[in-house]
Amino acid sequence: MANKPIDMNKLKQIIQLKQQGHGSKRISSISGVSRNVVKHYLKRLAELNIHTVDLLKLNAEDLQQLFQPFKHKQLPDPARHLRLEILLPSLDKQLRKRGMTLEKVYSTYIQKDPMGYSRTQFYKYVREYRQCMTGISMHIDHKPGDKMYVDYTGEKMSIIDPETGEETKVEVFVAILGFSQLTYVEASMNQSLYGFVECCKNALEYFGGTPALVVPDNLKSAITQSSKYEAVINEVFAGFAEHYNTNVLPARPYKPKDKSLVEGAVKLVYQRVFTETDQKVFFTLEQLNKAIKVALNEHNNAPLRKAESRREVFENDEKSVLTPLPILPYSPSYVKQYKVTKMGHIPLYEDKKYYSVPYHLIGKRVKVTYNATWVRIYYTDKVVAEHQRCYTRATYITNKEHLASNHRFITEWNPEFFITKGNELDIDVGVFLEKLMQSKGHPEQGYKACSGILNLGRRVGKERIKNACSKAYNLGIFTYHIVEELLKKGIEKDDPHEDLTIRATPSHKNVRGKAYYTKSETNLNNK
Repeated sequence: MANKPIDMNKLKQIIQLKQQGHGSKRISSISGVSRNVVKHYLKRLAELNIHTVDLLKLNAEDLQQLFQPFKHKQLPDPARHLRLEILLPSLDKQLRKRGMTLEKVYSTYIQKDPMGYSRTQFYKYVREYRQCMTGISMHIDHKPGDKMYVDYTGEKMSIIDPETGEETKVEVFVAILGFSQLTYVEASMNQSLYGFVECCKNALEYFGGTPALVVPDNLKSAITQSSKYEAVINEVFAGFAEHYNTNVLPARPYKPKDKSLVEGAVKLVYQRVFTETDQKVFFTLEQLNKAIKVALNEHNNAPLRKAESRREVFENDEKSVLTPLPILPYSPSYVKQYKVTKMGHIPLYEDKKYYSVPYHLIGKRVKVTYNATWVRIYYTDKVVAEHQRCYTRATYITNKEHLASNHRFITEWNPEFFITKGNELDIDVGVFLEKLMQSKGHPEQGYKACSGILNLGRRVGKERIKNACSKAYNLGIFTYHIVEELLKKGIEKDDPHEDLTIRATPSHKNVRGKAYYTKSETNLNNK
């Protein structure tokens, strides 16, 4: 290749021939290197002023470093190259923007500089510049079925509330298989732990199998504590990995090259998915994900440089290597810490429900684990309560065994309970209690009154409480107070038709009487 630096072995041969006293013409003839190039290297040799014996002891890398300043490359058009060099920093900055490609950058460049480089040369110089800026990278060979890289895009998509017009930003999850580069994309409301696990589960279902490793960035959703050597994985995410028979290998902190593949996938998602959705309006997450799926299929089915698409490479070489998915999908166990309320329950705020805990743990902090079907409560690593997860309208889910004896008694209150207890005293008492509860807007409003009447019955005996309830029933007054008054005054056996509420006003000197008010009214009219 023209203008390419010669091999270091050739350079050592030139140095040896010079040491032996040969001229440039003879050295060129023996080494096969052009005479002009030999002259340039000999000139550099003279500038170094290092004995040839010492030079020949150096390895190829050190020798290259010494002769690196030598540049035999001659640019055919220095002015054109200078114009490009001035632009390179800004071009590099443009290429870092979402959805930007070399093709787009070149179109802008050639419009501004029609005498600029051709597309191939332009790409070459830009890539050389960017490689110098980013440093040396090691190529990673990916094995089929080995790794799935996961991350979120920096940019967000949005959905619009059709009623208010309010825009809500949503996260975009990206997963890519290392070997075939088959990609999965999904929009989610946030980067919460459970949203992240759900996206990972959907990605595995999209791929139809499980790779040996899942490589996340140091997301809080995946990693409890990041570390260069041994990160602490969130126990929910670890449970997900165990369920799908895979392992988690977090990328090292501040080492973006560990996940360069998914970083590249994010850039492609900007170009091929975001550009398809940016100009459209979506009202729900489901609508947005349907549009993403269409653009994603086009991306995965587009041919690569090797003529095969990502989908074809996956189907031919990687799909069969993935571990089959388990029969049941993963249902994550959520873990939270709560303090038991004074009512002996812990809250599950996302369902607006309260689950009971043994009453002796009131005020204690407990660990709650739950999934779609059950709720378990732990205290000092022991299960102290377990409930079926409730999706009905009930707010409190209570196990009677968890309640104190007095509370347990109250939970048994219902109309049948009081009627049965009343019938045990006498049938008239049961009938009266039933009427009392029916007279209320809701039977529960009469429970305390019924409980009070039953307490009166235990104190005064069956005969008296029967008579009091019968008399109150005949009077058509269904309250606790009428029964109490009848018993207190000992008149529960009197004529039931006697009016207990209207009695003659007793004579008293402080009672003004009707004449006083009649007189006062006359005086006011005269005025």
